[in-house]
Amino acid sequence: MIKTVMKRYVSICILALLIILARDAGCEEAKVRLGLFVTVLQEPAVLSSRAGISALIDYAKKARVNVLFVQVYRANQAWFPSIVADAAPYNACLKEVRGDPLGQLINEAHAAGIEVHAWMNMLSLGANKDAVILKKYGTDILTKNRYEKSSLEDYKIDGQYFLEPGDPRVRRELTDIVGEILSSYPSLDGIQYDYIRYPDKDPAYGYTDVNMHRFKEASGLSHIEEGSLVWDDWKRGQVTEFLGELAEKARSISPDIQVSATGCAPYSRAYHEAFQDWPYWIESGLVDFVTVMSYTPDSQEFEKYVLDIKNRGVDLKKVNIAIGAYEMAGTPASFASQLELCKRAGEGICTIFHYGSLVLYTSLSDLLLMWYNDIK
Repeated sequence: MIKTVMKRYVSICILALLIILARDAGCEEAKVRLGLFVTVLQEPAVLSSRAGISALIDYAKKARVNVLFVQVYRANQAWFPSIVADAAPYNACLKEVRGDPLGQLINEAHAAGIEVHAWMNMLSLGANKDAVILKKYGTDILTKNRYEKSSLEDYKIDGQYFLEPGDPRVRRELTDIVGEILSSYPSLDGIQYDYIRYPDKDPAYGYTDVNMHRFKEASGLSHIEEGSLVWDDWKRGQVTEFLGELAEKARSISPDIQVSATGCAPYSRAYHEAFQDWPYWIESGLVDFVTVMSYTPDSQEFEKYVLDIKNRGVDLKKVNIAIGAYEMAGTPASFASQLELCKRAGEGICTIFHYGSLVLYTSLSDLLLMWYNDIK
């Protein structure tokens, strides 16, 4: 007990020292907005009880959170009414809460002046081998490399099944799901598309029959050369086109909704491995902002990510810098340092991943509360 109290005290002292040093160095104080990811994977899941929803809103008010990114779609499962995706999680929560859980969360958040954005994992099925979309179309819709596949397990990439962004069937199913949630919850403030990417490039993916056929037809080439500019541009284009379809769907239903997407860090990884061109997404107006997943427990590496973002020449008001609190349970000093670095980066939103980590690791939560109270 004494060790725990001392650890929390030391953590708070560390943040206080960092704040003083930042001021002494003449650092300009930027206006800070705070975002918080809320995942369905934490136990107990927030949307599974009225008490859990109210506890989240109470915490968000205390921490001065401006935006909640609430996970409502993951692994082809929906936490909202759906006939396209598997709505079993929604139905279970509906029974437990005795009412619509997401609707209650939106109402309570809005009463507290907090925005709610629907956070959706699009091209990942997680490890869900029973996904509705997979049963409907089979493995042909899963992106793959050139190695032979003899079973469903062979399609797994880092423990997940990834859908092919260059497959029109995938795009149609997922845009229909977006239509369902926005039609059901017109008061949502935003929608954030996550997993809009290919898996990391090693080995290379995109070798589905449908995607290769469409590429050859569009390019006039009969052979695909891995690593060629035309093939890489095609895959990058498929990711961007798919995001464009999702954004168009959202705005056709809710014209004023904030549309955003997550992007990998650093940019070289995003562009060459995940085939994301998130600076273009911002500059073209495809999205209203991008959340860059700058997850690392190393503050020096985090600072490099921030510098890399600045070097892209994009409007920093349209960039959310995400901090991976889940990786810093044992290093609160790193969390404190990254909060300060994020604050000084620009006028976007500093977004914490995730709520469950802050509840579990009170030393991090204490730092966050002190950080905001100092800058308000």
